[in-house]
Amino acid sequence: MGFSRQEDLSGVPLPSPELLLTVYYLSVPTRSAFGKFVKKYGNVFSLDFGTFPSILITGLPLIKEALVHQGENFSKRPVMPLQERIFNTKGLIMSSGHIWKEQRRFALTTLRNFGLGKKSLEERIQEEATYLIQVIREENGKPFDPHFIINNAVSNIICSITFGERFDYQDSQFRELLRLLDEVLNLHTSLCCQLYSVFPRIMNFLPGPHQTLFSNLEKLKMFVAKMIENHKRDWNPAEARDFIDAYLQEIEKHKGDDASSFCEENLIYSTLDLFLAGTETTSTTLRWGLLFMALNPEIQEKVQAEIDRVLGQSQQPSTAARESMPYTNAVIHEVLRMGNIIPLNVPREVAVDTTLAGYGLPKGTVVVTNLTALHRDPAEWATPDTFNPEHFLENGQFKKRESFLPFSIGKRMCLGEQLARTELFIFFTSLLQKFTFKPPENEKLSLKYRVSLTLAPVSHRLCAVPRG
Repeated sequence: MGFSRQEDLSGVPLPSPELLLTVYYLSVPTRSAFGKFVKKYGNVFSLDFGTFPSILITGLPLIKEALVHQGENFSKRPVMPLQERIFNTKGLIMSSGHIWKEQRRFALTTLRNFGLGKKSLEERIQEEATYLIQVIREENGKPFDPHFIINNAVSNIICSITFGERFDYQDSQFRELLRLLDEVLNLHTSLCCQLYSVFPRIMNFLPGPHQTLFSNLEKLKMFVAKMIENHKRDWNPAEARDFIDAYLQEIEKHKGDDASSFCEENLIYSTLDLFLAGTETTSTTLRWGLLFMALNPEIQEKVQAEIDRVLGQSQQPSTAARESMPYTNAVIHEVLRMGNIIPLNVPREVAVDTTLAGYGLPKGTVVVTNLTALHRDPAEWATPDTFNPEHFLENGQFKKRESFLPFSIGKRMCLGEQLARTELFIFFTSLLQKFTFKPPENEKLSLKYRVSLTLAPVSHRLCAVPRG
C-alpha cells in the first residue's frame, strides 16, 4: 500500500477510483482503515486502481502544496471510461487544459455579470426563500420529506441565472427533471457503473443501472438543448438576459476560430454542470442543516434567539446581517464540516511528471485529497465527531479556520462558492426565522447517509412548526 521514494507507485489493486469511493462511503471500517494506512504509511500513500497509478494525500500542508503551490501540475481531471461517456471531457467539471480554462473563465465572468455578489441576486434568493416558506407552511406542522422542495428552491437560483427563469414547485416537468438528477447521482456509484469503467465495451451491450444513468443524462441534456433552442428564437445579440444568451454571444464572437472551445456542445455541458452542481451540493447541505437542527434543539434555539435579536420576525435575512450573526454563521460552517458531502474532494490528475513531498509522481497519476481527515482531525477540532458550532467561534465572534476546505482550494476550487455561501445563509436563516424543525412523533431521525456522488442524508421526514 505505501511506497518509498525509490519505489514505483504501487499497492493494493482496485478496479477504479470510483469503486474506492463507493467502498469508502459504504463502510465505516474502510474509513477507519484509511486512518490506519495514514498512521502506517504517512500522509502520502499509493493505491493501484487497475491501470491507474493513484495516491491519497492527507493533511493541510500537503493539500496546499499540491492544489495551490503546484496548482498547474495538479489541475487536470482524471477521465475514466464512465466519465468519458457521460461528460465527453467537455463543460466545466470534467474538462482540462485549454477547454477548462476558457470555459471556467467565461463562467466566472458571466456569473458575476448576472448578479454574483450583487444585490440583484441576493434579492432573487430572498424571493425564493419566501416561496419556500409558503410551501412548507402548507404542511401545517405535519411530517413531510424536505428533499425535493429544497432541491426545487435551490435549483431555481441557478436556473434563473442560466435559463433566465424559475420553476413552480408544482411544475410536473421540472419535478421529473429533479428526480432524474437525483437518480443520476445515486446510479453513478452502482456496481454496474463501476464495472463500466473497467469493461466499457462489454458493459455497453449489457442492461443495468448504467443504461438508466445514460438514458437519464440524455433526457437532462435534451432539456438543456430545448432551453437553448427557445433562447435562439428570440435572441438579441446586443443584450444578454442570462448565461445561455451570453454564451451564444461568445459562440458568435469566436466563429471561424479553430482554437476556440466555444460551441453548442460545450454550452450544453457547461449549462448542465452549473445545473447539477448548483442544485445538488447546496440543497444537500441545507437538508443536513435542518436535520442537525432537529437533532440538536438547544443549538436551534440559540440560532433562533440570535435571529430574533438581530432580525426579528419581519426583516428578511441578508448577507449584510451575517456579520451581526456569528452564531448562525458558525452553525452553517459546522453543517458543512459535519455534513462532509464530498469526503475525498473531486479527484485530480497530475498533468506533468512532478514531485510532491519528495515523491516522484508520473504524469497521469490520480490524486485524491482526504478532506474527511482534514475536517475530523482531533488536532484541529475540539470535538471532531460531534456537531459543535463552537469550532467556529472565539470570544463570541466568528472565527475562520484554515483547515476547513469544503469548497476545495486552488485553481479548481468550486467556482460557485460565493453563490453557495449566500444561498446557505439566506435559506437557512429564513427557514429558522419562521419554523422550528422537530422529529415527527414516534419517528427516529438518524445521521445515516446514502451512497451517492455526494454524501446526502437518508430519506427522512421533519415537522416544521411555525413560529410566532
